Amino acid sequence: MDRLLGHRILRRRSAEVSTESALRGARASAVLDGATVTLDALRTTENPSDPVVQGSLRVSAELGTLTETWRNAPRQALARLHALAAANAVDSTDLGRLRTGADALSPSEAAARLDVLSTLLTEPTKAPALVVAAIVHGELLTVRPFGWGDGLVARAAQRLTLIARGLDPKSLVAPEVGHLELADEYGEALSAYSSGTAEGVAQWIAHCSAAVAAAARDSQAICEAFMRG
Repeated sequence: MDRLLGHRILRRRSAEVSTESALRGARASAVLDGATVTLDALRTTENPSDPVVQGSLRVSAELGTLTETWRNAPRQALARLHALAAANAVDSTDLGRLRTGADALSPSEAAARLDVLSTLLTEPTKAPALVVAAIVHGELLTVRPFGWGDGLVARAAQRLTLIARGLDPKSLVAPEVGHLELADEYGEALSAYSSGTAEGVAQWIAHCSAAVAAAARDSQAICEAFMRG
């Protein structure tokens, strides 16, 4: 991250790097949720038909507008993320609303876990942004608060946490890209987190850290490509 933030291209073209990173992140998040789409297709297709891809693009496009809401009212921001992710996939009355059907956790358990997560996000902490972002991601994937699009929401929330807590204030890095690069480890690390053990949580945080590092390298590659013209 430090090497990326020191790249000289960012003095005049950081917005372009952020835009390219957002597109790559949207594509990676959609693929992690089972979509089949290439970057070239996203660049040339105005209206991709896959609802997962559509949702991922909408989430990515609006992420930067939710930073303050995420800091002060994370439940509200999560509802908005779900409304963006699932707009073409679920009934409009279910957008942004906690699920009612049984899942990995009961609806009441899911609501309680989400309340604890929201409190964690709005109270002071000395935990690094990278660790907080990993916990946010892991909790949302474990709780699955909405039932459809939870993966898109969880990965967006991780990125939003890195932005809001100052690790990546210009939104240059797409952790989703790193998770896709380390896809073979993604599910195993999540299962370890969901176990609730200290070792499992540590494994998940290590995975998320590696994903962010891989994403930072990808963004460095974007910078180098811009340098070459």
